[in-house]
Amino acid sequence: MKNFVEELRWRGMIHDVMPGTEEMLKEGMAAAYVGIDPTADSLHIGHLVGVMMLKHFQNAGHQPIALVGGATGMIGDPSGKSQERNLLDEYTLRQNQEGLKSQLQLFLDFHSDIPNKALLVNNYDWMKEFSFLDFIRDIGKHITVNYMMAKDSVKKRIGEESKTGMSFTEFSYQLVQGYDFLHLYKEYNCKLQMGGSDQWGNITTGTELIRRKLSGEAFALTCPLITKADGGKFGKTESGNVWLDPKRTSPYKFYQFWLNTSDEDAEKYIKIFTMLNQEEVTLLTHQHQAEPHLRILQKRLAEEVTTMVHGNKALEAAKDASAILFGKGTTDQLKNLDEATFLDIFEGVPQSEISSETLNQPLLNILSEQTGVFKSNGEARRMIKEGAVLVNKNKISEDYQFSKEDLIQNTFILVQKGKKNYFIIKVNSF
Repeated sequence: MKNFVEELRWRGMIHDVMPGTEEMLKEGMAAAYVGIDPTADSLHIGHLVGVMMLKHFQNAGHQPIALVGGATGMIGDPSGKSQERNLLDEYTLRQNQEGLKSQLQLFLDFHSDIPNKALLVNNYDWMKEFSFLDFIRDIGKHITVNYMMAKDSVKKRIGEESKTGMSFTEFSYQLVQGYDFLHLYKEYNCKLQMGGSDQWGNITTGTELIRRKLSGEAFALTCPLITKADGGKFGKTESGNVWLDPKRTSPYKFYQFWLNTSDEDAEKYIKIFTMLNQEEVTLLTHQHQAEPHLRILQKRLAEEVTTMVHGNKALEAAKDASAILFGKGTTDQLKNLDEATFLDIFEGVPQSEISSETLNQPLLNILSEQTGVFKSNGEARRMIKEGAVLVNKNKISEDYQFSKEDLIQNTFILVQKGKKNYFIIKVNSF
């Protein structure tokens, strides 16, 4: 068995660890869990730190448990929040759980016969029959209000800084999460809960509940909250979250997110979000520092994470798309793009629509009067003569005639004026 805590330590993935955790894990195979909020049917990259902790845990020979917070998702975790959020119904929670499970299988082994195969559980399954009276009698009496009020997540919400206060619903969150730990401790001998550093208070409520109710010993381990070097929020772009679901965030945009990280962030992220070992990471870091303009770390980071989430085929398509964007792609690469990736690459590029019959008209007429790519026939003629006009990455002459063969995904033609000016012609009804 590998030393799990030591593995996380060199990767910069430990913020707090309860004394005795490392010693407990050295005794043999142990179980640990991470809670995942099912507010959507897809993980986003903000979830990946916790998922990678579970992956490293399984890789070290231990049993990972992914807990989908169906019950806690109905309440809302106050940690790091300034206001309450919308609550979900059971049907939506179940739909979301199925989506999360399919993605977690990309990282964790749930199905083989190994003794430490991963488990997926939903706390709604054991909380739904729990009456309020039973809960406050059997669980609530073991944790004092004083103890709960001392948690940072509570103090921030009810202190002078708070404008909205905190409902009893959210105040009870740490008790419900604490009961999850107690339940998993009893059912699966789960002695460790892991999460982000903002979860320390909730996790230690669970260890305290186990100690007081069962006289048992349980442990806590948290990782730092991931930040960006420029102070921006990790995992957020102008268009919102970066999702693992390719329908929400295309593999191309996913790849681009990692490729565009700063040098400082790439040096940190490659330890956290890949399975590369310390020797490989050290070598890549040295190579990058020697030739930072080559962006060696960013390229390897983007390749590793995109492959893990979307597979090799999607990675190659994303790399082809990136080559096209930066002017190095070929016509074949362009024509092999699916429609969603094509539109992602050229997002914001001017578009004009024409009918399929219009393709029979003379080239200059299409490029000026019909589409507005050029202001006049004269401008179009001059730039074509200078070799500055490309159709689908190929230079054209004035006698060029558009045809169905020019269509990308049977719909689009890409016109390029000079090095950086693109224009999309959308052809309807072919």
